[in-house]
Amino acid sequence: MIKVLIVDDHPVVRDGLRGVLDGAPDMDVVGEAGHGAEALARVAAAENGVDVVLMDLRMPTMGGVEAIRELRRTAPSVRVLVLTTFDTDRDVLPAIEAGATGYLLKDTPREDLLRAVRSAHRGEAVLSPAVAGRLMGQMREPGEDALSARELEVLRFVAAGSTNRETAQKLFISEATVKTHLLHIYAKLQVRDRASAVAAGYQRGLLVPDG
Repeated sequence: MIKVLIVDDHPVVRDGLRGVLDGAPDMDVVGEAGHGAEALARVAAAENGVDVVLMDLRMPTMGGVEAIRELRRTAPSVRVLVLTTFDTDRDVLPAIEAGATGYLLKDTPREDLLRAVRSAHRGEAVLSPAVAGRLMGQMREPGEDALSARELEVLRFVAAGSTNRETAQKLFISEATVKTHLLHIYAKLQVRDRASAVAAGYQRGLLVPDG
């Protein structure tokens, strides 16, 4: 069972999200919070822990980016999936750089949201097509260390939501080799996790968004 915490400063939004998530047999909404500081307290006090936090960004008291950054420090096993109405550069990049596993917009269809929660729980990067397109629009020149053809393949599988094991099977290599490629990708793109690597891939034009 995936334990989810909903963080949004609008009660009606929290009620709607609870209705969607409670309808999924593999998810359990373990709490709600109206801002980032309350979310941190809820995670710390959760008796059986929290797996995924659905996090809005612009909230009073403490916004989403600050909360994500603090959760990364205090509860690194918790995955944060941003769910917001904002897709501007000043919202997307700071959230991903702070440690968000994924970034969705509030017009995301119900089934896509449920799929994203499951993917985030597995530690897979999740970006809505609109957000991926925005990142791609900020295409910048690659650094001195360009990705190899195999590293690009690995990055594309990661962006598609494949686990290390699935990527290894598709490329006919070992899981350990996939992990080694990922470490090289992180170093070359100057990122620290899968979500940031995917975001950087879109920014540099290495990945093309679906749709």
